Amino acid sequence: MTAIGKKELVRTLEETGKLLELKGENPFKCRAFYNAARNLEMQEEEPQALVASGRLAEIKGVGKALQEKIVELVETGRLEYYEQLRSEFPDTLFDLFRVPGLGVKKVKAIYEKLGVASLGELEYACTENRLALLEGFGEKSQAKVLQGIAMVKRFRGRFLYSQARAEGQRVLEPLCGAPGVVQADLCGSLRRCKETVADVDLVASAGDPAAVLDALAALPGVEKVLERTDTKCRILLDSGIEVDLQVVPEEAFPAALAVLTGSKGHVAALKAWAKKKDYELTEAGLSRSDGEAVPCDSEAALFEQLALEWIPPELREATGEIEAAAEGALPKLIEPSDIQGIFHVHTTYSDGADTIEVMAREAQKRGYHYLGIADHSQSAFYANGLSEPRVRQQHEEIDRVNAKLKGITILKGIEADILPDGSLDYSDAVLASFDFVVASVHSSFGLSEEAMTARLCRALENPYTTMLGHPTGRLLLSRESYALDMEKILQAAQKHGKIIELNAHPYRLDLDWIFCKEARKRGIPISINPDAHETAGFDDVQYGVAAARRGWLEKGNVFNTQSVEQIKKRLGSS
Repeated sequence: MTAIGKKELVRTLEETGKLLELKGENPFKCRAFYNAARNLEMQEEEPQALVASGRLAEIKGVGKALQEKIVELVETGRLEYYEQLRSEFPDTLFDLFRVPGLGVKKVKAIYEKLGVASLGELEYACTENRLALLEGFGEKSQAKVLQGIAMVKRFRGRFLYSQARAEGQRVLEPLCGAPGVVQADLCGSLRRCKETVADVDLVASAGDPAAVLDALAALPGVEKVLERTDTKCRILLDSGIEVDLQVVPEEAFPAALAVLTGSKGHVAALKAWAKKKDYELTEAGLSRSDGEAVPCDSEAALFEQLALEWIPPELREATGEIEAAAEGALPKLIEPSDIQGIFHVHTTYSDGADTIEVMAREAQKRGYHYLGIADHSQSAFYANGLSEPRVRQQHEEIDRVNAKLKGITILKGIEADILPDGSLDYSDAVLASFDFVVASVHSSFGLSEEAMTARLCRALENPYTTMLGHPTGRLLLSRESYALDMEKILQAAQKHGKIIELNAHPYRLDLDWIFCKEARKRGIPISINPDAHETAGFDDVQYGVAAARRGWLEKGNVFNTQSVEQIKKRLGSS
């Protein structure tokens, strides 16, 4: 059996559905592939195990015909049906789906009526105003498409931290066990947990660099070697991400790890600090000003030699960390184990995939002591938002599940839409029935900075607002933040005693770490929320913790590191 992963299987099924739509096939046939992809994605088992156990037939939406296609894909790594469909369209056509707002119907119209099959052709068609004249578009749509193309071009070749880290670990783990490797680690922006990265950087120590570089090139998933020297190798993985490996002598590893991890500003400042202390710091090691080598058996020992506290990689961004390390004033950063419970979780009541009880049991399994359910509110009709009667129905169910389960407390919450005027989309009587309210913007993103800022500030003034959800509305590599004055937002949160969410979804990581640092100075609590729509979404908490660490947050700065008793007390007084 081939080693095709769940991600590749799901992608192939989704693209097959899109190709069928582009061809104008029966909608039910197209939907079958989409549903199968979604249901397979939610399975805990890998595709090989599902095929081997014969469990494919048990999965909702996977009929006999689809089973045969999935088995073919898993056993051979290819799907002839998909490849035949793909051959009927230009390879570049799928690039159009990367433009925000362009779904299958619009791409189909652009392709069939304008003959456009690539991003470059689409941009040119917009400059000629052809898209504005196409039925179903118009000038505003054309302007948005141009903005979307600019976004795609700007972020081309960048990857989400979550994806890059998975790819980095995929390479690092076998590399650590390769013959001759003494030490190996991630470095660069990935080790700093930056929200998006261009590639994966690694450094390894070994006596024979050639053997290590050979081992790297021979790893599964390596599509090709892009560049190689005596001590460096750059490869392209089948995921599209590039990996850089630098091999150094064993004694140089601590210095190389430090120099190759920090941002340019941090490394420049660290080298300047070393010089001030009569040292010279390079990738080759630490030496005294007279050239005498200073042995360091670890990165921590290197920092100690420079009279500095060891600086966590997430802080190495040239924002005052070296000065703080010199004074022994670095924060004791939050750890994943500090999180005691989670808020902002969706269930089948709105657009989630799992029930309240399933989500609660999974939270309990992961060691959490409380779970804050926050399904969409009534304005979010597109996400099956809760009407007032359904709010009461959900609260009754939460009471039943709370009575049934021991050791975890389910809190009644809502993700209430902030309307354009800053009000929330329920009456005060309904809002008062919740334990907490996450107030979020889901529409009218195009307001001016002044109007959007006023909108959020008014929501923060609302006595029923507990926390502000995904404050800037950004989607990494896809959508910029809406225009707003974050300084005024933080002032309002501080004034009214509100919490601000750090949405841990890998596409959001919003609040940005820079503003987390500012919130910390103001004493504004941050809640690291997964915005989970199924149990697997709980995994995203780790990305939120990484972002919080970049923002210098300690355990005491994060709302959901508190005990359930403390949480209840705070919510009862809000």
